[in-house]
Amino acid sequence: MSEKTEQELREDLARAGKILFERGLTNGAAGNMSVALPDGNFIVTPTGCSLGHLNIDELSKVDANGTLLSGKKPTKEVPFHIALYKVNPSVKAIIHLHSSYSTAYACLDGLDPMNAIKPMTPYLVMRLGKVIVTPYRKPGSALIADDISKVGAGNKAFLLANHGMVVGGKDMNDALNNAQELEESCKLYFLTKGSNIRYLTDADIKELL
Repeated sequence: MSEKTEQELREDLARAGKILFERGLTNGAAGNMSVALPDGNFIVTPTGCSLGHLNIDELSKVDANGTLLSGKKPTKEVPFHIALYKVNPSVKAIIHLHSSYSTAYACLDGLDPMNAIKPMTPYLVMRLGKVIVTPYRKPGSALIADDISKVGAGNKAFLLANHGMVVGGKDMNDALNNAQELEESCKLYFLTKGSNIRYLTDADIKELL
């Protein structure tokens, strides 16, 4: 299969943003997305934009240092996107959302920072692996990128404490599916809270992996 063009990757990003918006996983100007280009640069959503109404010609194009090359001013969260791309080369697209259930889950105290969600379903394990929690930082803080750099290698699903989710994927469609899986996994926690849950055993997980 031939490599996608920049135009096609821009279209993939805008399409994913529209799906997330229509499914209620983002609202207003919350959240941001990016996709890696074959030349080492990145396409990123502009600051203050709605993910449901992206103009592909106005998307921000930045280099590996986050310097704007074309388009509108990029989201202030560019540094942590680039940090994840650097430490996990298998990630080619990233979605950051403030969706309701994952953000609510990220506000819980006492989460295991290296394995935040106990596996209720095989899909969490197969699609996301372990969900990592990073410390609370002010939105836009450079420290978020530092946190991602420390735990991003080999991982693609993160909860930023009191903030929201960050997920990576091998392409934008994969990242889109991963974001929805993480949101549903967090939703299942709240739906089953107070019930006796049968979590997957170590043997179950080994079989899946």
